[in-house]
This record gives sequence, structure tokens and C-alpha cells, in this order.
Amino acid sequence: MKYRVSAVQYELADINSFAEFAAQTTHYVRNAAEYGVQALLFPEFLTTQLLSIGDVQGKPLTIDQLPDFTEQYEQHFKSLAADYGIHIIGGTHVVRSKDGKLRNTAYLFDPDGRVRTQAKIHLTPTEVEEWNMSPGDGLEVFDTPFGTIAMLTCYDIEFPEIVRMARAKGADVIYCPSCTDDRHGFYRVRYCAHARAVENQVYIVTTGTTGSLRRVDFMRANYGQAAVITPNDIPFPPRGIMCEGTENHDMLIVADLDLQLLHDVRQSGSVTTWRDRRTDLYPDWS
Repeated sequence: MKYRVSAVQYELADINSFAEFAAQTTHYVRNAAEYGVQALLFPEFLTTQLLSIGDVQGKPLTIDQLPDFTEQYEQHFKSLAADYGIHIIGGTHVVRSKDGKLRNTAYLFDPDGRVRTQAKIHLTPTEVEEWNMSPGDGLEVFDTPFGTIAMLTCYDIEFPEIVRMARAKGADVIYCPSCTDDRHGFYRVRYCAHARAVENQVYIVTTGTTGSLRRVDFMRANYGQAAVITPNDIPFPPRGIMCEGTENHDMLIVADLDLQLLHDVRQSGSVTTWRDRRTDLYPDWS
């Protein structure tokens, strides 16, 4: 099976209304539709842009006010997915759970109106200490017309166990929305994405934020690049990079994923890392 994916290098900039956010995100979806894209990835903390709108005194909103936009965010992306017939991984949005906890949550919007979510499982010190967030407590994989996927956000990709769990549950493609403020953070995520692709013989589709929210704490600097990462084997590019964007530019990348190639290399590749794991010595995490 083949299908076309795209990832957005989303340029954050201060805005004055939800309508501006809606116009910018619609632009990317419309652009992806022109390329015949079937699945589109936005980056982590996409909706922090809304905090720059500010309150009636002109002060920027705080992270605990971001859940107030949840209904608008969900309705907007549900409409985009339906109108353009694209499965949209809408980056992440901060939601407040029934127990009052803030969770950084990835969203999957299907064209048929379904909305599915995955809370970030591993949180950075900033998320915990500055934004008082709580981690997700479980991993889900999601069936789509293009096979099974998982959504693992930024720091999650740095933990081999959780990606192994996703593969054991059947995921062939890991979508990794990310947000990093400097090269150190960016390369941590990027190098780990390559490792997870080799270990599990999966595709990793990743992207990050660019630009700057000058009025929003901890979002004033962003360093991002989108990429579609593959196993390192003969059917794939030698560097394991199917495509990548220009760092810190406002743009889309597009690639065609061939799921059959993953199944082929798992059975008879130059190495068969998924088949050769030693579950007699270490757990399968399934």
C-alpha cells in the first residue's frame, strides 16, 4: 500500500484573533490538498500561537487558558479534514482533563468526523515545572485507511520502549509532532527518530515549529525542520531520509510512503532488526 504524506514547518508569529490562526492553518491544508496529500502533520504546541492574542488588558494569555480554545480548535480541524478529505494530525493542543490536569495532546482528525487523541507520555522539565502539565498514562495506536499509526510527541521519541510498544501493536508509521527551541533539542529528537526507524523498521514523519512568539513565555525561540525518515536498507535512501525541509523556513514537505517495503525488509532486509529482537533476554513491551 502506498499513500502520500505531508508535514508542515509551521511558522509561529503573534496574532490578534482565532480567525488569523484559522486562516494560517487553512492555508497549509489547502496547499497539501493541491499536492494530493492523504495525511498531513502539524507540529507540537501548534496552538500556543493563540496565547499571543492576549486578554482585554493586552497581556498574553497563560498556558492554563489554552484549553478555553479546545472547542474552536476541534471544530476548525474537523471542518478542514472533512472539507479537504485529508487525515490531519493537528499537532498538539493543551487540554484540561476531567480531573483538572493539563495534558499536551496530539489529535487525529479523520475526514469522516472522528477525532482521536494521544496525550504526550514523557514530559520535559519545562512542561512539568513551568506549565504544570501531567503525562498521558497509556499508548494507543490508530487504524486508518492507510494502515496503523501512532502519534508520539517530541520527547516521546527519545524513549525506545514506547516506540517498540507502538510497533508491537501494529504501527508502521509514527507521526512525531515536535517543538524545540534550539539545535540541541532539535538534534536530540531527530537523531532518536532515526534510531527508532532502524530499530523497528518503521517510517517516522516528524516536524517542528519555526518562527517566534515574542509575547509568549517559553515560545520565543523555535528551531524546526520536517522530515520523513526511513529504515536504512536498500529499498530506501541510504541516509534514511526520504525528504526533509529547509531548516526554519515556512514550508511543506511531501513524500509517498510504501508500506509493503517495510514488510519486505522486516522479512528479508540486509538486517531484520524487528524480527531479530531477543525477547528471551528483554521484554517485548507489547
